[in-house]
Amino acid sequence: MMVNEDTYKTITEISEAIYTEKRSKFIAFAIPVQTLEEIKSYLEQYQKKYYDARHVCYAYMLGHERKDFRANDNGEPSGTAGKPILGQINSNELTDILIIVVRYFGGIKLGTSGLIVAYKAAAAEAIASATIIEKTVDEEITLSFEYPFMNDVMRVVKEEEPEILNQSYDMDCVMTLRIRKSAMPKLRARLEKVETARIQEDEE
Repeated sequence: MMVNEDTYKTITEISEAIYTEKRSKFIAFAIPVQTLEEIKSYLEQYQKKYYDARHVCYAYMLGHERKDFRANDNGEPSGTAGKPILGQINSNELTDILIIVVRYFGGIKLGTSGLIVAYKAAAAEAIASATIIEKTVDEEITLSFEYPFMNDVMRVVKEEEPEILNQSYDMDCVMTLRIRKSAMPKLRARLEKVETARIQEDEE
């Protein structure tokens, strides 16, 4: 799958869905996350809340490049829970998302294929209940320039429309700008043409 370097899709808030199959109940939660620390915190929270459930399975995807991911079966047969949950994250091209599916066993075994279908359906319904948004991948630059060139710099800023994150005007003026990744080369090139402007490379 080709990854768009400029945009990515995620969800805005926690959503919930319930799926039942042969008296087993699957409670699915789609949760927006940005860090592994957040994921660990949510997992602890839901495992504590649903301590009496048979399984608390999950999958997550982090980062706009969608390279940081994991699926966990939490005691279900290998590949029957985490993998189908992750599959729904992938098929919806989402990232910065954690999906937790809590299973209460209903007394009737579902079999391997039945489990895969159930976890897939529960995850799909949680995603369907969520609000999906598209975000841009942004980059930042900081530049410094002498005050007489303020008008030249501001003309570029007005035309290219980056977000001004901060600015200070002393002997030298310093400005930090943010703009979507695909627009950065043009902004950088135009700013470099302004006499005396110096662009500082931000350390990530």
